[in-house]
Amino acid sequence: MTSLPDAVTEAADRLAQAQLKRVPCAPVRDLLGTTDIDTAYAVQRRLTARRLAAGAVVTGRKIGLTSTAVQRQLGVDQPDFGVLFADMDASGPGPVSTARLLQPKVEAEIAFVLGADLDAEDLDLAAVRAAVEHATAALEIVDSRVADWDIAITDTIADNGSSGLYVLGDTAVPLKAFEPRDAVTRLYADDQLVSEGLGTDCLGDPLEALLWLARTVREFGDPLRAGQVVLAGALGPMVSVRAGVTVRAEISGLGTVHATFTDKEVS
Repeated sequence: MTSLPDAVTEAADRLAQAQLKRVPCAPVRDLLGTTDIDTAYAVQRRLTARRLAAGAVVTGRKIGLTSTAVQRQLGVDQPDFGVLFADMDASGPGPVSTARLLQPKVEAEIAFVLGADLDAEDLDLAAVRAAVEHATAALEIVDSRVADWDIAITDTIADNGSSGLYVLGDTAVPLKAFEPRDAVTRLYADDQLVSEGLGTDCLGDPLEALLWLARTVREFGDPLRAGQVVLAGALGPMVSVRAGVTVRAEISGLGTVHATFTDKEVS
């Protein structure tokens, strides 16, 4: 039987090799089981530490599993999170390259940019609202190192929350002018409506998702900091994407965000 430290190392190595070789791997739940959330996060932290040692810079977090339907599908009762790095930020006017991705899908989300740290012991909804500098429309390009997206909760947590890239919109809106739970979202691929949802689809309120994240990462000893970006979770089903497609999300109160995908490397 594989020991716990060995399982963490082996799972991290398997996922890292899949990313390096651009070849999806078998799920890591054969090493971690399907219910050991703490060990799955240990794998994520191992991979994060390797990236930081190689010079990566953390820009924030992403929240996943904010839909109750998806939680039921995976047999969990809470969201999960992954780490955002600077080289995952594909914002800007240029195309988004799929060359570094394996099995990309797109989600429309609200992104919160923090203006204050969230490290207090008594965090509540008012505290996280006050800490948000502004919100903006975002696209999260999720990805999985696990073949065919054959994931359980431990697979996706270990795999950094099935993260890939993200694109932030140009419009920054303070929360005094925008109520996240009232948002209405439509996602288009080449002008065809492919997904839609509401702010209330994200744990009832995207700010509740932010509160959950702030409390959770504080308990892990790595609290959210001013300047970081938080992708609050999908507002509608994720949609597969391929090179040549232009995706546009419209989020009421925040405007639009779009990305055109290419299979060529983008510098």
